[in-house]
Amino acid sequence: MSPVKHPKGLYLLFFTEMWERFSYYGMRAIFTLFMIKALFFDKALASEIYGNYTGLVYLTPLVGGYVADRYWGNRRTILVGGVLMGMGHFCMFLSASNYSNIAFAQPMLFLGLGLLILGNGFFKPNISTMVGQLYQAGDKRIDAAFTIFYMGINLGAFFAPLVCGGFGDTGNPADFKWGFLAACIGMIISILSFELLKNKLIITPTGEGIGLVPKKKVLAENEAKVPKIPLSQSVSWAMASIGLFIVFYSLMELDVIGSAIFSLTIIGPAAIIADKTLTSIEKQRIGVIYILAFFVIFFWAAFEQAGASLTFFAEEQTDRNLFGAEIPASFFQSINAVFIIILAPVFAFIWTFLGQRNLEPSSPTKQAFGLLFLSIGYLVIAYGVKGVDPTIKVSFMWLTSLYLLHTIGELCLSPIGLAMVVKLAPEKFASLLMGVWFLSTAAANKFAGTLSSLYPDPAFPVPPKFIIFEINDLYEFFMIFVILSGLASLLLFILTKTLQKMMHGVQ
Repeated sequence: MSPVKHPKGLYLLFFTEMWERFSYYGMRAIFTLFMIKALFFDKALASEIYGNYTGLVYLTPLVGGYVADRYWGNRRTILVGGVLMGMGHFCMFLSASNYSNIAFAQPMLFLGLGLLILGNGFFKPNISTMVGQLYQAGDKRIDAAFTIFYMGINLGAFFAPLVCGGFGDTGNPADFKWGFLAACIGMIISILSFELLKNKLIITPTGEGIGLVPKKKVLAENEAKVPKIPLSQSVSWAMASIGLFIVFYSLMELDVIGSAIFSLTIIGPAAIIADKTLTSIEKQRIGVIYILAFFVIFFWAAFEQAGASLTFFAEEQTDRNLFGAEIPASFFQSINAVFIIILAPVFAFIWTFLGQRNLEPSSPTKQAFGLLFLSIGYLVIAYGVKGVDPTIKVSFMWLTSLYLLHTIGELCLSPIGLAMVVKLAPEKFASLLMGVWFLSTAAANKFAGTLSSLYPDPAFPVPPKFIIFEINDLYEFFMIFVILSGLASLLLFILTKTLQKMMHGVQ
């Protein structure tokens, strides 16, 4: 095989993931609009439901990864996940088809979300793990393979809002069902293509099948890698989790899902770093993972407003007329994917250019820059709405500029994440620390929904409050994100040198 060519299995995984992401981002593009325009949920409730959904979507892959490794293998787990997601999208279609019958539409909505959350957990972690297995260890094409694979994600994210939004976000609530049906069809294409071609194409360089049911020997090896926790400690951590849950639920008045996610996000990391077998250096490296995971929560909580408050803003406060036609609000969720496709090669060149001259910023520094660009993006749109009467719509260039700056921030942040966890984590805790990273993303998405619920709504005379501050208009709302991400960026810049020392030579 020529070094410049890739296994055909890569393109099947590319195609499968592209259509799965099409279904996810297509549904997300019209999800909150459907809740407020068809089911007449208020924005606060729609935002909380959105946050619960996206938070759990990042939590269930922990279960799906475990099931695949322990019982089913990647292939069977992907099939089950795909079928569940297809059923979930169809339930959303049924909900939207009967939107005027709230007694039927609402339960069907929650059933659909539950199936999508569970299905995503089985599907999401197992596709990407198969990419690397198409190649022999040390193959230099692997990095390029993942670049191709992630391009499929962005292509799906780009087309999804245009197609699902085009069919569903027409101004007529009865049309939302066609957007959800389009997402369902995308999921069916994804899973059918994978099932029909997997045996022929998803194979190792030596021709063996990838993602089959794990053999007993492999299971025994995986079992040996998992650290054993004494029963007494397990009980103690479980009690601590329950105590934290009560604090979040009763004293801080969070909902059940938020209380569970935030409790696990605190207890999980604490239980790992308390292990007495860890050396001082290992604990410091794990500490770096925790600190960066903490800052990632602020990044994604602000970034993920795209599917909630920024969609409300696009719908109600943005002049969407272009050449005499009105752009659906859902279309704006394609902008990030377009900028990613355009700018990703530019940033890859920049990091390579700087790396060759030993000038490439450290991972914490890149993350700090990511937060800075995020803050600037919200500062731009806050300036755009300052002093503007709520009845006046502003140019769509303000929202486009925000998405451009947020994409630059995301590309600064992209070297951070799972690759960093792999480098810093002790081998025996690698899977658990990967779970911690997913927990932080789940917490961020739940927090995003909570923050979106503060979006000022003229229909409610009592302004929402963030801590002790009243939010009376959009300027004050967007300034929350300017301050949160700006302060996080500043603090991370200050901590960068310390974090580099704690990494003990890991780049």
